[in-house]
Amino acid sequence: MPVKTVAMLTAGGLAPCLSSAVGGLIERYTQVAPDVRIIAYTNGYAGLLKGDHLEVTPEVRQKAYLLHRFGGSPIGNSRVKLTNVADCVRRGFVAEGQDPLHVAAEQLTSDGVDVLHTIGGDDTNTTAADLAAYLHANGYELTVVGLPKTVDNDVVPIRQSLGADTAAHMGSRFAQNIISEHSSNPRMLIVHEVMGRNCGWLTAATARNYHEWVGRQEFVPAIGNDPRRWDIHAVFVPEDHIDLDHEADRLRAVMDETGCVNVFLSEGAGVADIVAQLEAAGEDVPRDPFGHVQLDKVNPGAWFAEEFAKRLGAEKTMVQKSGYYSRSAAANAFDLDLIRQCTEKAVECAFAGEAGVIGHDEERGDELRAVEFARIKGGKKFDTSVGWYRALLAEIGQA
Repeated sequence: MPVKTVAMLTAGGLAPCLSSAVGGLIERYTQVAPDVRIIAYTNGYAGLLKGDHLEVTPEVRQKAYLLHRFGGSPIGNSRVKLTNVADCVRRGFVAEGQDPLHVAAEQLTSDGVDVLHTIGGDDTNTTAADLAAYLHANGYELTVVGLPKTVDNDVVPIRQSLGADTAAHMGSRFAQNIISEHSSNPRMLIVHEVMGRNCGWLTAATARNYHEWVGRQEFVPAIGNDPRRWDIHAVFVPEDHIDLDHEADRLRAVMDETGCVNVFLSEGAGVADIVAQLEAAGEDVPRDPFGHVQLDKVNPGAWFAEEFAKRLGAEKTMVQKSGYYSRSAAANAFDLDLIRQCTEKAVECAFAGEAGVIGHDEERGDELRAVEFARIKGGKKFDTSVGWYRALLAEIGQA
């Protein structure tokens, strides 16, 4: 099928790849097929449902390289699940009685779209899968090609999500300032809460980057500028059970020795226990349109901080969240290269009519390919047995 019009959208939460991926797709199409029309639906699937889009003009094509320098998304995001009809009606995206999948399909047809690029995480791409299945079942001639965006690096079976590496490095940079707060009070407890609903990869990778940064510094311990006070003392991820009693005893000894404790905590760590506690007390647990617990409302960082503060005898406690700082950054060199590889492959697959999500397929020898939508799932668990993570825990005394 000839490709005359290409559309793209970015959706879900931000990650340090969206602006660059938009720029990369524009650049690649301009290189290999400059006559192809490109449009961008604004604010994710919300813009698709409402028919709101921007035209990629010759000026935009000429300046697309500048988008690699920015975080965020130039075309806007939203969280919309096309199969959640009630939510789409409530938010005014479709009228009562309309099927959002049908509305989206008709809008794509009206706009003459031959290829739709969805740039997002597991929710975005499972929604893309729903849309692709609907299009196929109802005779719409359109190819959907996704790009995997998630700071959690938790898309099955994609080896590395776009933007995750940058987010880990930015979380480390955030911590380099925040952990200096250990000197602001005796017996100081600092909880650095890192994004990661079901997957601890980002927390672990951020902790590794920060621990390595500490290892590269020169200190003056004789005057209190001690690496033990700057380093991490605990890393907690959703994949590992947290033995509060054991960890409290271990960390109290650290507090007694160094005068501070620094914890890196995944926002999803221990959430099941917190939710069970809230529900047992008869409290409502807020959830988003995809059914996920709204972690900012449950606030695991504050819960763990309170628990540990009592057990450690902390005089002052600080909870700092690096998520918005990290996810809004511009892509680093590693991610820029990965984005380039994936956008080039996405355009290749678009012309070949190969639908799917572009990434290195862990179940197919890490081949860079269009992974079939039916195989895309969220919530890939971080493998806490990997050597670099076990070494990190051993070095900070947690193994």
